[in-house]
Amino acid sequence: MTNITKKFHFTKPLPLSLYIHIPWCIRKCPYCDFNSYQIQGKIPENDYINALLTDLEQDLPKIQERTISSIFIGGGTPSVLSPEAIYQLLAGIQKRLLIRKNTEITLEANPGTIKDNTCFQAFREAGINRLSLGIQSFNETALQRLERIHGHIEAINAIESAMKAGFNQINFDLMFGLAAQTIEAALEDLEIAVSFQPSHLSWYQLTIEPNTPFYHNPPPLPDNDIWEMQKAGQNYLTKQGYFQYEISAYAKSGQQCQHNLNYWKFGDYLGIGAGAHGKISDTHLGTITRLSKQRHPQNYLQLATSPAITANHAKLTPPEVGLEFMMNALRLHEGFTNQTFIENTGLNLAYLEKPIQQAYLQNWLIKSEKNGIQHIRTTDTGMRFLNEVLNLFVP
Repeated sequence: MTNITKKFHFTKPLPLSLYIHIPWCIRKCPYCDFNSYQIQGKIPENDYINALLTDLEQDLPKIQERTISSIFIGGGTPSVLSPEAIYQLLAGIQKRLLIRKNTEITLEANPGTIKDNTCFQAFREAGINRLSLGIQSFNETALQRLERIHGHIEAINAIESAMKAGFNQINFDLMFGLAAQTIEAALEDLEIAVSFQPSHLSWYQLTIEPNTPFYHNPPPLPDNDIWEMQKAGQNYLTKQGYFQYEISAYAKSGQQCQHNLNYWKFGDYLGIGAGAHGKISDTHLGTITRLSKQRHPQNYLQLATSPAITANHAKLTPPEVGLEFMMNALRLHEGFTNQTFIENTGLNLAYLEKPIQQAYLQNWLIKSEKNGIQHIRTTDTGMRFLNEVLNLFVP
């Protein structure tokens, strides 16, 4: 490995997505470690939208007129913004970027922020074509323990309102492994969710992150084995026509989240907004650069017209790229191909031959074939112990 060049040799431009971060929440949840802030007074909507567009303009030279393949507005709680603000934002983006026809444009929404039945219709008219509803649970007690601002009724009303507005691409965010949760309760959440036939489900384990209230005062863990709870949910969703294509992502046929797939396949993405991250590959210079923006909304707004809006930027090294690729690609149940690795990292797979062989010997990775193309993917054991697998690729 000592003779391997530090330049990356790309054969073509990578797919490019746009992530937009909205940093405000009505109330910050005790398990959340995202860059989010409880609303104090009135949100400076117009100033923030203008800052986002100015931020984007400063990033444009980095992408050299490449086409955007997906847009994701996340947070925080993006649905605290008015539909008018979202319209202004998307209209401004369309003037500045080449956007592929029928591009997936997702908005994260909290059921507790939906004031009436016209809200989702207005978001749809603004240009949103996919929703991700942060439901977390349909159980009233669980929602209270999570300190969510919505209850069971608000969750149901939000789903019905979104469907009435004509959204046919909807993701439900749901958690399992909640405080004192039984397998039966976890399955009941899934049964209620499936009764609405959403196109996509994100079903993931509650994790206790550092620097959160739950970390300092943890909730009681379930009595049941979390792995058994997860397997029961996976089996149920499979029977209901949802296939698992990533650790926590389940979709109906053809309804995978294109934006997240680009992350997991190590595509490029612009990140605008307070604390947003980006990754840009330069096919001519053979570099991969990771960037992040000013985290605090106040600093972000103050520095919007300055290059200092970018708080950090760093050129990645081949060992860093190898690890980051594996951290993303091995989350996918189909894994990755040699071609995907070469195209999206600019490296040859031989660069990681030693740790890959070690993973084969541990029965953590396996080669499989799909549509005549060979994939490297995790085994069931490897997926269960993914952190141990990834440790093999740490530089």
